[in-house]
Amino acid sequence: MMTVLSSHAQVYQGQTLVEPRLIADKTAIVPGKPFRVALVLKMAPGWHTYWQYAGDAGIPTEIKWSLPSGFGVGPIEWPLPEINLQREADILTYTYGGEVMLMQTIQPPANLKPGASVELKADVSWLVCEEICIPGKAVGLALTLPIAANAQPAHAAEFQRWTPRVPSVDPPPFSIAWSRSGNQLTAKVSPPAGTTALDFFPLPPAEEQIGHPSVSGSATEGFTIRIEAKSDLRGVVALKNVDREQAWAVAAAPSAPAPPASAHPSLLAALLAGLLGGLILNLMPCVLPVISLKIFGFVQQAGQSRRRIALHGFAFAAGVFVWFLGLGFLVIALKSSGAQATWAAQFQNPWFILGTATIVFIFALNLFGVFELTLPGRATNALGEAGGREGLGGSFFQGMFATLLATPCTGPFLGTTLYFAFVQPAPITLLIFGSIAAGMALPYLLLSLQPGWVRFLPKPGVWMERLKQFMGFPLLATLLWLLYIIGGQRGATAIIWVAAFLLLLGIALWLYGLAASPTVKPVKRVLGQLLAAGLVIFGAQFFLLDLFAHEQAPGAVPIKSGGIEWIPYSEAEVKKLRAEGKPVFVDFTADWCLSCKFNERTAIDTAAVRAKFSELGIVPVKADWTNANPEITAALQRFGRVGVPFYVLYPAGKSDAPITLPELLTESLVLDALSKAR
Repeated sequence: MMTVLSSHAQVYQGQTLVEPRLIADKTAIVPGKPFRVALVLKMAPGWHTYWQYAGDAGIPTEIKWSLPSGFGVGPIEWPLPEINLQREADILTYTYGGEVMLMQTIQPPANLKPGASVELKADVSWLVCEEICIPGKAVGLALTLPIAANAQPAHAAEFQRWTPRVPSVDPPPFSIAWSRSGNQLTAKVSPPAGTTALDFFPLPPAEEQIGHPSVSGSATEGFTIRIEAKSDLRGVVALKNVDREQAWAVAAAPSAPAPPASAHPSLLAALLAGLLGGLILNLMPCVLPVISLKIFGFVQQAGQSRRRIALHGFAFAAGVFVWFLGLGFLVIALKSSGAQATWAAQFQNPWFILGTATIVFIFALNLFGVFELTLPGRATNALGEAGGREGLGGSFFQGMFATLLATPCTGPFLGTTLYFAFVQPAPITLLIFGSIAAGMALPYLLLSLQPGWVRFLPKPGVWMERLKQFMGFPLLATLLWLLYIIGGQRGATAIIWVAAFLLLLGIALWLYGLAASPTVKPVKRVLGQLLAAGLVIFGAQFFLLDLFAHEQAPGAVPIKSGGIEWIPYSEAEVKKLRAEGKPVFVDFTADWCLSCKFNERTAIDTAAVRAKFSELGIVPVKADWTNANPEITAALQRFGRVGVPFYVLYPAGKSDAPITLPELLTESLVLDALSKAR
């Protein structure tokens, strides 16, 4: 008999928002015979989850199965959703309210032995929304079924209720003809007799923005579907009559004819913007500590051959290109899997921040001379050489490390360029990421290829050891920034525990440095290295595991930042304020974004701007993206952005178009924009 194990209901402020469970259409698994399973989500009244294409906002439910060897699973069968159009904000979404059942077919292997049982497990994630949106998940949701020679139907009423709402893949009983004029797609539908209404549900390619579909006409004269879309478009046509509603998946619409190779102004503009944006990244505060190390490397190389200096420049550039192209491939992989690709998403992961902070700390201690890492043979050490005379590996590592620290920044030219890259085909995505890498690497390539410029740098000497030690302090400043991010993600206590771990790590590296001395006997060297490793393992287990084991979500309370009391961002709150006719200033920011913090300190949270907020009655709203927030991600994407900083001013008029500000601000620029709020 079928057994449903305990599931994890999503509870918020004492209310159960979503209750998930797994069911099957059979009482047992028959070897080699396919059967259907379903995820049932029961939502609280007024709350909803999303269809496979959420529309202008939202995220579809995701199911990741962990099945025994030999089992296969088919795609999700999505029932028809509800169409929700918020006319005031012109936002269209496709949702499920009350309850929904997402079905899949499982194919068991034929060699199963009757008498045993099989556990089918799934990790499920969803986004549930009312006036606010809250991500939910059920990890290890399980269904246990016995293996038998025969099986009886189970949960027949539920499967009979939801199966007819799944669109058919059979040829539809009506004719549909698509045509295109520019980006406008039009379909003429001749429905069967008895049809009273027609709906169209689009299924655009991943990450592509489309217009809202419109349907006009009648059953007697035929229906016309219109939608704005650049690429091929699948969809679902649903026909209603007096008794029921049926739906069919329809063939792809025709693509617009490809423009000639010479007519790509948007691509050329994106490549140029990527080049300039990459060049400007070198001036971002996130990158400056590592750039200073590279300049120190050029000083060290001043007495070397032109070929050696050029090799270091190329190694640094190679590190920049490897990291940026790696990000490009990651974006392509995420798009292919249907996941959302966003810029600097790794900085929303506290483990990634911790790893980066650890690398920065090790790098700084190495520059201070606490330890020297020696590798066998002629192998080079990226941490120890700091781009110096013997370490091409060090220059390559610096290029990658500088780019890693650059990812929280979307400087001038990069905001829209990155979004353009994220929605393009794979070759263009890589091309644009390559242009950003070229811009960032260009100054170092030029300096390394011009030995005449290097001659103006001071000659190597004893002072270089002091400079090397001094270069550790900018890295410690970077460490403080990373600790600040961890504090924002896990609370102020987390800073103390991470600092305690780094203290033990520092002692361990000091012991390692002592043990690595050539005068130390082999036995003592091994003991010292084992003690150092033991300290690191102890520190990680004692200080870090519990700290990062659980997710934490910030409360929806006003955020005090300097002299401005910000309202936490929610789409519903912004709509409410706009409906009341109030001007709204939205700051899309994150604790790991130094450009954001620089703008806040120098151009937003100033006496003049605070006075202007008060004078004009502007409501300040902070969209804090420090931790992953699907609602903020969706809002950024509606504006064609994939990263922060980003700023939007909604004037007082309900219908006035929003005003967007550039990534780098000045006080005068903000004041000029605010003056247009009324």
